[in-house]
Amino acid sequence: MIENVDTSLIDWSRAQFALTAMYHWLFVPLTLGLGIIMAIMETIYYKTGKEFWKTTTKFWQKMFGINFAIGVATGLILEFEFGTNWSNYSWFVGDIFGAPLAIEGILAFFLEATFIAVMFFGWNKVSKEFHLASTWLTIIGATLSAVWILIANAWMQYPVGMEFNPDTVRNEMFDFWSIVLSPVAINKFFHTVLSGWIVGAVFTIGVGAWYLIKNREKEFALASIKIGAIFGLVASLLTVYTGDGSGYQVAQKQPMKLAAMEGYYEGENGAGLVAIGILNPKKHSYNDGVDPFLFKIRMPNLLSFLAERDVHAFVPGINDLLEGGYELKDGTKALSAEEKIEKGRLAIQALADYRSASKEKNEAEMNKQRAILKDNFSYFGYGYIKDPAHLVPPVGLTFYSFHIMVILGCYFILLFVVVLFFIYKKDLTKVKWMQWICLLSIPLAYIAGQAGWIVAEVGRQPWAIQDILPTAAAVSRLNTSSVQITFFLFLGLFTILLIAEIGIMVKAIKKGPETGNDISQELH
Repeated sequence: MIENVDTSLIDWSRAQFALTAMYHWLFVPLTLGLGIIMAIMETIYYKTGKEFWKTTTKFWQKMFGINFAIGVATGLILEFEFGTNWSNYSWFVGDIFGAPLAIEGILAFFLEATFIAVMFFGWNKVSKEFHLASTWLTIIGATLSAVWILIANAWMQYPVGMEFNPDTVRNEMFDFWSIVLSPVAINKFFHTVLSGWIVGAVFTIGVGAWYLIKNREKEFALASIKIGAIFGLVASLLTVYTGDGSGYQVAQKQPMKLAAMEGYYEGENGAGLVAIGILNPKKHSYNDGVDPFLFKIRMPNLLSFLAERDVHAFVPGINDLLEGGYELKDGTKALSAEEKIEKGRLAIQALADYRSASKEKNEAEMNKQRAILKDNFSYFGYGYIKDPAHLVPPVGLTFYSFHIMVILGCYFILLFVVVLFFIYKKDLTKVKWMQWICLLSIPLAYIAGQAGWIVAEVGRQPWAIQDILPTAAAVSRLNTSSVQITFFLFLGLFTILLIAEIGIMVKAIKKGPETGNDISQELH
């Protein structure tokens, strides 16, 4: 089914997909966060009838609209890349992976498309009630888009609800709801969407702080900062909870990713969690005997609690996961990487023998090979792994991305608390240093979001689908030069779009909120 592939093609295909995904995630979180914030503001307008809140809502809707339009463009390209650059993947699991993406397009995208026009152009043309409903339905549609995309992504991390059909060489869905309600999918949805809410909140207080720095629109700025800080604090605290749940799911379903997140090589009982650490650049291999850290501060027993909800539990490290032999929860011994690779090769060979027997219409041999394939299919992807070392994801990138994400998450909680302190107990308009901190925190929110996705995607390498299909086996058979050309074309296009978005937003921010703004003219 799969032949050897030029490694440069794999690297360029991964780079192109990563490029598209990272640019796309510059736009999506702000859409999710600003959508809720502007809906809250319009709800206040509906309740109070004050024109101030209508003006405030229309300003943030303008920011939402600029960002939303460009986010859609990058998202469409991202979905097309599954067919162009990852056709083996699409063939192998298209029956499953395509379902949530199709639902996203049919349900969520059309919901957004229907009501976003009313939200932007329906002021004074429809009732206040209908306009408010349109605003909420627009952001609900955007969030539903995220739901189905994240369900698809979670399935790649933890493939469930499927059955492999050796006749078609495809995985087929048999339990839709196990995919939708997978604990990985539920945690991934809440954690990801909440991180988007934090981006929207930080952006709101940052822009509000800019007006205070410029001594402009003080009432608008303070009202926006207050709502953004309250919303952001709630989202941040919820993110801590969902982050803990996500960490537990990673420990249960993707232990190698957890080990990479912690730079954790030798398993132990009562394992500690690294709070701050510097990896040793001389550490080149899992079994080279070099200490993985130059410096680290660990919180005792916390990794064991995160992974097993038991402060004394054993947590396997990278070496344990590759060498096997440690005791699992069911009392059996963990397989080594070599044993998993052997089982994977058995599964691949059984598939080939099954198809040969099928051509010869040898029912007995077909049944025999089908049984071997079924017994070993959970290790199918390991059959394409040539060296156990290839099962270790990039530890440095995963480790630092995870810790940057966590540190910034703690910083945002502190930021929102301090902002609210100055709002309610002091006079934020007179605290210039705090205003500058709010403004300069905007890029940090994006860095945290990007770091989170790096952990999720780089941390599960080499797998396109965990344990079932490695990245090297998922790629399309293309000329490497073709992927290189499109990589740089996309890089140029996305950069132009990003610069354009920033320019339009900066222009709109400098202009400021205006009573009676016609959103259609502002977005022209």
